[in-house]
Amino acid sequence: MKYLAAVFSSFVILVSSFAAEPRPNILFAIADDWGAHAGAYGTPWVKTPAFDRIAKEGVLFTRAYTPVAKCAPSRAIVLTGRHAWQNEEAGNHMAFFPAKLKSWPEVLTEKGWHMGITGKGWGPGIANDANGKPRQITGKPFNQHKVKPPATGMGNNDYAANFTGFLDAAPKDGPWCFWYGCTEPHRGYEFKSGVKKGGKKLSEIAKVPDYWPDDEIVRHDMLDYAFEVEHTDNHLARMIAELEKRGQLDNTLIIVTADHGMPFPRCKGYAYEDSNHVPLAIRFPGGMKKAGRIVDDFVNFTDIAATILDYAGIAEKDSGMMAITGKSWRPIIESDQSGRVIAERDHTLIGKERTDVGRPHDWGYPIRGIVTDTHLFLKNYEPTRWPAGNPETGYLDTDGGPTKSLILEMGRKDRGDKFWQLNFGLRPAEEFYDLTVDAGCARNLAGESVHTEIVKQLHERMESELKSQNDPRMAGNGKIFDEYPATNGAGFYEKFMRGEKMNAGWVSPTDFEKEPIKQP
Repeated sequence: MKYLAAVFSSFVILVSSFAAEPRPNILFAIADDWGAHAGAYGTPWVKTPAFDRIAKEGVLFTRAYTPVAKCAPSRAIVLTGRHAWQNEEAGNHMAFFPAKLKSWPEVLTEKGWHMGITGKGWGPGIANDANGKPRQITGKPFNQHKVKPPATGMGNNDYAANFTGFLDAAPKDGPWCFWYGCTEPHRGYEFKSGVKKGGKKLSEIAKVPDYWPDDEIVRHDMLDYAFEVEHTDNHLARMIAELEKRGQLDNTLIIVTADHGMPFPRCKGYAYEDSNHVPLAIRFPGGMKKAGRIVDDFVNFTDIAATILDYAGIAEKDSGMMAITGKSWRPIIESDQSGRVIAERDHTLIGKERTDVGRPHDWGYPIRGIVTDTHLFLKNYEPTRWPAGNPETGYLDTDGGPTKSLILEMGRKDRGDKFWQLNFGLRPAEEFYDLTVDAGCARNLAGESVHTEIVKQLHERMESELKSQNDPRMAGNGKIFDEYPATNGAGFYEKFMRGEKMNAGWVSPTDFEKEPIKQP
């Protein structure tokens, strides 16, 4: 009896020690339009010492993806832990965020966490509760501190100073979570700022992606993007220094990523490797057996909500959120393995619906896809629609910039131009790429008979998973995504074609073709 009492007493002490274990603070950093370009990934023309430090002292992920490469739907996935095709209206860009979809920052706030944000959270779109009141779905804003930016086109938010203000306001005896939403490297850019202000050289870029022309204009555009990435990293470095100064660094789970690939043609708003592949590094010494690991597991943004709740000690059933599709990264983070830690994480799903207005009837360009270590398969469900948006309304699914303008001019001289076709031409119903030799996805192999069997296997695997996730498109109801109203620019195509003046500040005036292009 004494033995049983002793065992029970030891059990109670053990359970109590776990219960008393302090929850980590959380710094969640998500940049706007930053592809997987960093020093830690071997990119020589982008200097990211802060990100590289997080990777060196934590875990670097080589196979991190957003399921949708556009701001609002990607960030909705981050917040809900559900795929875009499970998020109803929030699966679109410039959407109404359904009141029934609860976000993990809202959960943390309800559970007593000090939850704040600086910069960009979710959007563009409208997020109101059931009574029509605006929600703080990414926390309480801390944007009061401003600073002169190093280049035009950048915002004046002093992100790091606002983080300090957030920490100053945090209670001494409770956990906090901060969302660092840098709006860089979103366009626009100060042309040639990378060279003139960042001290960069065009020769630092060893290779321009195969889907763009190797031109000085393109190289400058890439370096201007890099300069803005470095601005994001500079503020992250200041935040890390502030945590060190306060003695809070090692009790803070730091997650650094971006919502999707760079704001260039065939990247943002598309569904290729460079569209959906994002940077991801995580640091948390208190929960890691071994730092400096490089992990090849496929992880995606549906996992973030599960990971945050896991570290916060909040059970999904107690969160009030709708069912989370993703799985926590905690087993990966706390492992001592590199490479593929969890064998089942050998692929991910990607896709999109309406990622901008500008097509007739506000139609989107629906895609579903699957990515593995070696291949990318895409199913384009409406191949007669223009993938980057209608030419006569400015290809609105691609942000304006020097690279876009250059390729459009090449296309105006020759509609058969390789780069115009790759970036703005029509697509076939299926696309298939061998990532081992064509990481840029510039050569579609779907029509080659030698690949018929693997294309069939990937297609079936993809649709099987989509059906299990209740994707409306798998049930023949994909049109519902076209029918959801846009919060901005609704009816753009019809109004523009009637001669109404429309606001399209994210593209250049020269992006608009003078007349519709006839489909072949």
